[in-house]
Amino acid sequence: MRIDKYLADMNLGSRKEVHNLLKSKQVKLNGEIVISPKTQVVEEDKIEVAGKQIAYQALHYFLMNKPKGVLSATEDLYQKTVIDLLKPSDRYRGLAPVGRLDKDTTGLLLITNDGQLNHQLLSPKKHVEKTYEALISGIPTIGTIDEFSSGLILPDGTKLRPAKLKILQVNEEKKLARIEIKIVEGKYHQVKRMFLAVGMKVLELNRLTMGNLTLPLTLKRGEYVEITKDDIVG
Repeated sequence: MRIDKYLADMNLGSRKEVHNLLKSKQVKLNGEIVISPKTQVVEEDKIEVAGKQIAYQALHYFLMNKPKGVLSATEDLYQKTVIDLLKPSDRYRGLAPVGRLDKDTTGLLLITNDGQLNHQLLSPKKHVEKTYEALISGIPTIGTIDEFSSGLILPDGTKLRPAKLKILQVNEEKKLARIEIKIVEGKYHQVKRMFLAVGMKVLELNRLTMGNLTLPLTLKRGEYVEITKDDIVG
């Protein structure tokens, strides 16, 4: 691997900025100053920039507590995205959210540049379970729970896989309910469409789990932590 790619991958700047670091003799390879961007390096090499050692890490994984009003996208000309919430030093090349949460949906969101893992987690064949908590307008019944558990059919004819619905709290006076739902699919606006299909409306939606990942109680909206692949795949 060329040293300019190595440094760019480690978020030391654009290729042009990395070239300037090299020209200004701020980069050392195994203790020796190097100025050529074409210099070949391997992961075992010791590379320093301005006296700080830079260890190579190709893949990165961040678990975010997504806030409302932010897009699950890599970039947008007019609206803030989840990538914008990352510190500049954490905005590694190729980072993207795994799946998407609607703009007004909050909670657990995985961001990674591991394309293979991203594909695996989103593959319909994997049936990765996701848990949501929601505030809904309307009060589910035992019949609603049975409909969800047997595999709901949406108005457009889409047949869904069985989902687990649990009623957490009911406000009879305001006709509101707080529920927990577990699904193994990720269709467009799925949870919202499921409740609309039974005459109810989702007012708030928050994702709590995805596969082996659980949203930490201490992680505030808009905050994130770096995790490992082992945390995700178990």
